[in-house]
Amino acid sequence: MRRYFARKLLVYALTFVAAVTVNWMIPRFMPGDPVAAMVARARVSQPEAAEAMRAYYNNLFGFDEPLWQQYLHFWGALLQGDFGISIWVFPTPVGDVLLDALPYTLGLMIPSVLLSWFVGNWIGALSARRKVLDNTVLPVGYLLTAMPYMWIAVILAWALGAHAGWFPISGGYSLDITPGWSTDFALDALHHWVLPFLSLFLVALGGWAIGMRNMIIYELESDYSSYLSALGAPQRLIRRYAFRNAVLPQVTGLALQLGVLVAGALVTEIVFAYPGLGSLILASIQNQDFFLLQGAFLFIVIGVLIANFLIDIVYVVVDPRTRTGMAGGTS
Repeated sequence: MRRYFARKLLVYALTFVAAVTVNWMIPRFMPGDPVAAMVARARVSQPEAAEAMRAYYNNLFGFDEPLWQQYLHFWGALLQGDFGISIWVFPTPVGDVLLDALPYTLGLMIPSVLLSWFVGNWIGALSARRKVLDNTVLPVGYLLTAMPYMWIAVILAWALGAHAGWFPISGGYSLDITPGWSTDFALDALHHWVLPFLSLFLVALGGWAIGMRNMIIYELESDYSSYLSALGAPQRLIRRYAFRNAVLPQVTGLALQLGVLVAGALVTEIVFAYPGLGSLILASIQNQDFFLLQGAFLFIVIGVLIANFLIDIVYVVVDPRTRTGMAGGTS
């Protein structure tokens, strides 16, 4: 088991280095000059003063160095926990900006991913055995999973927000409330959280329900189920074995779908102007903030890798064949 996890950690470390390198390169391929934009925002009329500001910012951000030196300095600073200074909200450190937005993204992502997985698998397993439920869940599941995140977000915002007036359609909290550890703020933030959460939950729910429904039907029609049934085993026992075998691909699917779910969450945050990492990425692109963009991507990469590693651990726990393979046996 130690060799298995050591090999996994090595793979994740190499993936981290490659992903962070790509994240560092992407902002620098973007057109435009962020320093020129900062000087233009300052509205300096004297050319000498504008040139002095340009030289100061280029030296401060390291843009006057060759790219290979910028890359080495980036890794040196990253290993010390320094993400740089934000160009958009200069001179605020990028780490502070990201830490303010991270709770909103995590509060949106974790419940929607886990609840959609559990509820979707539960509904899918039930619909595989009940014809009435199957005839309703399957079409609705196909409809939900085929809808892009932004579409269902816009529909929910129109139906439950603009038309019914039940929930606010933008922001993470009301502007007349100061963020803090108070009941009023918690209730207000929860009120703003409902529509973005529903958007992510409903799209993911359809996919998990369809996947589990199909896997349960496949397992119940397999040879071992027929053999158990011929031996007189109770249907409850056969369904239990079918569920245990059907849930393994769903665990693997959760690991594979994390990147898609993160991308969906970022789009949903932009639709609802939710103050998470998605809104920060949009603002950093609009303001050519290299450091904020690569910092937001870095948090996403770390989150996806940690989640995949946890799923690897879960897979070892729930799949006896993996444990047998790690022990050197054959399944």
